[in-house]
Amino acid sequence: MDHPLPGAPGRLDAPADRLRALPPSCGPVRLIAVDGHAGSGKSTFAGRLAAALGGAPVVRLDDLATHEELFAWTDRVREQILAPLSDGATARYGVYDWVLRRFTREEDVAPAPVVLLEGVGAGRRALRPYLACLLWMEVPEHTSWERGRLRDGPELSAFWDGWVRAERQHFSADPSRPYADLLVRQGAEGYVVRTGPAVTA
Repeated sequence: MDHPLPGAPGRLDAPADRLRALPPSCGPVRLIAVDGHAGSGKSTFAGRLAAALGGAPVVRLDDLATHEELFAWTDRVREQILAPLSDGATARYGVYDWVLRRFTREEDVAPAPVVLLEGVGAGRRALRPYLACLLWMEVPEHTSWERGRLRDGPELSAFWDGWVRAERQHFSADPSRPYADLLVRQGAEGYVVRTGPAVTA
């Protein structure tokens, strides 16, 4: 049975305090993954959690994936982000432009006390050794995908058809939720953060 973290309903102060108190996991950095199905609200939640953490950097995996490599971005994450942060250095990574279909610019991420890694597959097996905590957005896949399709409109329906197949294949081979330390649900008054299967099992 999972239990909500203490704190005011909907606020992220208690989860933020809990994350700050964790030991570093990637050099001096507490690397926090926010994973879940596409359309589950990861980006919005990560932004609000980053604010509760006093402006923690957020690395979005959508910036490292490509049309041809929806999930084959592990080496880029390791080389461009994990390796420098592990050394306490500023990481620099390429940002993919989904319209131009190429990497067009670079972003820097400093070795802050807490860095958020947000995106589908952020809790994958290859990255978990570097994580201080894995959060999973507790929204069913079909609900998430419906939200995503509505958000992106009919012009991206073909992309979504391919995405759903790729996401199912990824999580079938490399699930994240069973290893989540915290589960995040959006309620009427904001977010409810509960302990996850990795803690309670």
